[in-house]
Amino acid sequence: MTINWHQSVVLITGGTGSFGKKFTEILLREYHPKKLIVFSRDELKQHEMRQVFPDSPGSPMRYFIGDVRDRDRLERAFHGVDIVVHAAALKQVPACEYNPFEAVQTNIIGARNVIDAAIDQNVKRVMALSTDKAVNPVNLYGATKLCAEKLFVDGNAYSVEGGPRFGCTRYGNVVGSRGSVVPVFLEQRRNGAITVTDPRMTRFWVTLEQGVRFVIRCLELMHGGEIFVPKIPSMNIMDLAEAVAPGCRVQQIGIRPGEKVHEVLVSEDEARHTVELDDMYVIQPNHPWWPVENWGNGNRLADGFRYTSDANLQRLSVDALRALVG
Repeated sequence: MTINWHQSVVLITGGTGSFGKKFTEILLREYHPKKLIVFSRDELKQHEMRQVFPDSPGSPMRYFIGDVRDRDRLERAFHGVDIVVHAAALKQVPACEYNPFEAVQTNIIGARNVIDAAIDQNVKRVMALSTDKAVNPVNLYGATKLCAEKLFVDGNAYSVEGGPRFGCTRYGNVVGSRGSVVPVFLEQRRNGAITVTDPRMTRFWVTLEQGVRFVIRCLELMHGGEIFVPKIPSMNIMDLAEAVAPGCRVQQIGIRPGEKVHEVLVSEDEARHTVELDDMYVIQPNHPWWPVENWGNGNRLADGFRYTSDANLQRLSVDALRALVG
């Protein structure tokens, strides 16, 4: 169902992050929402973002200080909101491993608070951002995002008819975002040497703009309950090193705790209730309340299908990545 963005009040949690800033840029430039609310807990980042996207008279921009751990603040912020994009998360793997209770509070309890507040304030659509780390997780960050996915899918069972629709988008590493290996390589190449954990490693890659446009499109397509997975290219870490830091010496430091050699975006078990479209996979809820005809136009996947970064036929070349990094 097409969204009338001109009449929509949109809120993004974690809105001062890399995704939030690009989402704000594209939404203001191309979709012209009635109001766009940035909800985050860092006043300095909001101040800096306000210099680029001012909330002056006549502007659709609004800035709310708040934390997704605070249910009451979310209730107030969601009042009158039509669409919520939930991007707030603790996402640094080492930080989540060292501060596990904090990761649970933000990524799991925060997800529950967003769902509860959206239902109570009658938000129309909620889209949560997830990650390939949520599939067969080996670290706490991935485990918390898996829990969050389950909460958002099953949140549709709590929403009465005509209430909010909840869905998730799940994709891989974002080129150049905070926490990406690309900025690390760019910094290390000044010294002529870079560190690589394992030369076999492969990852899915997507740009910030691709991620934002995918989320906007899925908001318009969603029935409520889906996990949307884009078809995106993979790249070997050594090709990435060559693209970003050509000629630099490579030091192998070994796989860090909580890291995988290859990532998975659709597991073999999920594939049984997933359909394929031209440019994405749609993982459907495996629940009796889900009408399977919602995605009757999609193609069923073959037995044993897995969408993994090592077996992915879509590859990102060295020249293509250099063009993305600039």
